[in-house]
Amino acid sequence: MKIVIAGAGAVGKHLARLLVKEQHDITIIDESQEKLESISSNLDLRQLQGNPMSIGVLKTANVQNSDLFIAVTPDEAHNLTCCMLAAKMGAEKTVARVDNPEFTLEAETTFFKKMGVGSIIYPELLAGKEIVSNLKRSWIRQWTEFQNGKLIMLGIKVRANASIVTEDKPIKEICGSDAPFHIVAIKRGNDTIIPHGDDFVCHDDIAFFMTTPEHTAHIRQITGKEDYPEVKTLMILGGSDTTKQTVSLLPKSISTRIFEKSQKRCEEFNRVIDTDHIMMIHGDGTDTDLLEEENIDKCDAFAALTDNSEKNILACVMAKQKGVRKTVAIVENTDYISMAENLGIGTILNKKTIAASHIYRMLLKADTTSVKSLTVANADVAEFPVMENAKVTRHPIKDLNLPASINIGGIVRNGRGILPNGNTQILPGDTVVAFCLESNIKKLEQYFK
Repeated sequence: MKIVIAGAGAVGKHLARLLVKEQHDITIIDESQEKLESISSNLDLRQLQGNPMSIGVLKTANVQNSDLFIAVTPDEAHNLTCCMLAAKMGAEKTVARVDNPEFTLEAETTFFKKMGVGSIIYPELLAGKEIVSNLKRSWIRQWTEFQNGKLIMLGIKVRANASIVTEDKPIKEICGSDAPFHIVAIKRGNDTIIPHGDDFVCHDDIAFFMTTPEHTAHIRQITGKEDYPEVKTLMILGGSDTTKQTVSLLPKSISTRIFEKSQKRCEEFNRVIDTDHIMMIHGDGTDTDLLEEENIDKCDAFAALTDNSEKNILACVMAKQKGVRKTVAIVENTDYISMAENLGIGTILNKKTIAASHIYRMLLKADTTSVKSLTVANADVAEFPVMENAKVTRHPIKDLNLPASINIGGIVRNGRGILPNGNTQILPGDTVVAFCLESNIKKLEQYFK
């Protein structure tokens, strides 16, 4: 597939590294030679210095013959214009990253599609949805619903008190063929494991469970998370755009205080916020005296959502020390994600990864409905509708010869979630939720053709 990326900033660089692994024909455009050179020299892609709004530059990039044009420069106006030009020149699909949440409204996306902008990505809104989903359930690291909640994936930090942490019971004994859950991925230290029957769950693993809605309470019990409180009070560090999207989605049952050092930003927020369960506090949310005055020790959750990864990590560590059970951090510097995890920060989100997941699904030739990256683990999860004569329907799962890096987590059949075992036969019309190590999703896709 021929892909052109406009913008060699953080998002463009992340996408380029992800896509090159799949052996696509990648061209990346940026006006800054320095940014282009910062992309690893061992990546097999074409670098083109120039203005991506120049028709001449786009022609040199062969946009007219591209399958996908992705505009992720820092300027949303440039991104929208680039996509319009690319579509007129013949690009099959276009994607633009924007900063204005209004552009994600249905009326606006319909307008932009007519103008040639096929899809719009607003990372802050995507991150806000993830944050709220995690705050609603303080005992999990990640919660993802598939097929309108027919199947649910839970990412949980497993401590020594969990009943599934044993030295003598491998996974095949913990979750046999009749168990109400599957363990589909494990993050252990810096390694990601797609587990099989003889593997064990260990203290401090992040285990990813697949289950159906009626069994989430059982998973909470076996992972020793029953004492985690429901989030009713929340503190947020930073009046960022991500914060704006988060509070717009928060249920009114969560009383929220937002700490922001900038008086101007506080005033902007107060004009936008029209609710009595959210309060802006003009002050430094890393000031321990201020936090103690605001009773941080009685707070259920703390979210650090500034644009500074280091500040977010340190703030969450401080909140943990003050007794806050649930913490959330935006960590944009991918080099810091493992460090943040080792420091015991609860939910770690990376907007680049979230945006890349949404863009990446456009590349799959199978009719994939979604692809989601597990932020702290080098793994992806994808939904695949099963077509007639697809390879995955020819044999029971145990006889499909799936690579060790791939795991079938669940099936939705006739509107009902099913947890398959080795003898399960996948049928046309099913929707399959499958897991694989990062960069193996193309291997997975082959089974659904």
